[in-house]
Amino acid sequence: MTDWDVIVIGAGPAGSLAARANSLRGLKVLLVDRATFPRRKVCGCCLNRHALSVLESADLGALSARLGAVPLNRVQLGAGGRCATVRLPGGVALSREAFDVALIEEAVNAGATFQSGTRVQMDETADGAEGVSLSGGLRARAVIVADGLNGRARAEATVVTAGSRIGAGAILADAPDSYESGTIHMATGRGGYVGLVRLEDGRLDVAAAFDGSFVQMHGLPGAASMVLQSSGLPPLPGLSDADWKGTPPLTRGPVRVAGPRWFAIGDAAGYIEPFTGEGMAWAMASALAVAPLVERCVQHGPGGLAAEWVAVHRKCVGERQWTCRALAWSLKRPGLCRVAVRGLRLIPGLAHPVVRSLNRPLASLPGVR
Repeated sequence: MTDWDVIVIGAGPAGSLAARANSLRGLKVLLVDRATFPRRKVCGCCLNRHALSVLESADLGALSARLGAVPLNRVQLGAGGRCATVRLPGGVALSREAFDVALIEEAVNAGATFQSGTRVQMDETADGAEGVSLSGGLRARAVIVADGLNGRARAEATVVTAGSRIGAGAILADAPDSYESGTIHMATGRGGYVGLVRLEDGRLDVAAAFDGSFVQMHGLPGAASMVLQSSGLPPLPGLSDADWKGTPPLTRGPVRVAGPRWFAIGDAAGYIEPFTGEGMAWAMASALAVAPLVERCVQHGPGGLAAEWVAVHRKCVGERQWTCRALAWSLKRPGLCRVAVRGLRLIPGLAHPVVRSLNRPLASLPGVR
């Protein structure tokens, strides 16, 4: 006899949405996270139209407005001392402190049990006909692994891609008015890029991706200052005094995304440097898509479901990642970025294909309800 139908490891947007979706299916769900909430995250404060369509599919379309999210309608791109502005309507900016807590509350309201400050690991040698064993004496008929980039719930997690950049972020309480609300400001330069956006409480979220050697040479605040200076965006006083947080290398692929009675979702299933909310959209889309497979695993056993999740995950996430792969490749080439900014200053419509791809709504997936 198992303790739980489903244990979800990780209470970020992917894990909380998966816990809620499976609770609504009548399953007994435990959601755990090693952190306490509210918590700060390095990035993920932008939800694009794709991400918002995922929330609408989960009947949570009003959530971002209820939390006071800031509507976004454009991107200002700086490179080589020049800036270009491109329309990118339909998204919002929302702090992860507010968004993550709200999604946990929605999962609990749907019937899930939540435990913060709780570390658990799977015993992958103990997958049996009835369930999976985890540390702390826990057992479940199915496990959803949503513990992020550097998760430790599984012995084998993800493999870092060669040349992957590291993430970094800070939040500034005071910032120049030139960083206006409703715009994603992106500075690109040799060594990395920096994205900046106003949150619902007026603070400025600063999220960046840098080459590791660039950070070793200049430090996190120094790297951000140098990229801003070379890009043409306004300088930011106070970067050196900010509370910076870093991440492990960003771009990575999974060893496996599923096994007997477990399914990886969100960043735990692989990650590519995302832009304008795509990473959040991928995470939440995978949370909805995995729910019917988890229900079948609980009710009928795991037969064939691992292979099925590989295919479904590729459909709802993998096929959408090519735009971000191309953008990540471009942002590592400062000369190309400078050419792109010059072109966009003359012909802003050049960005329309990328904008359409990023804002493409969630496709219908079998079994998602």
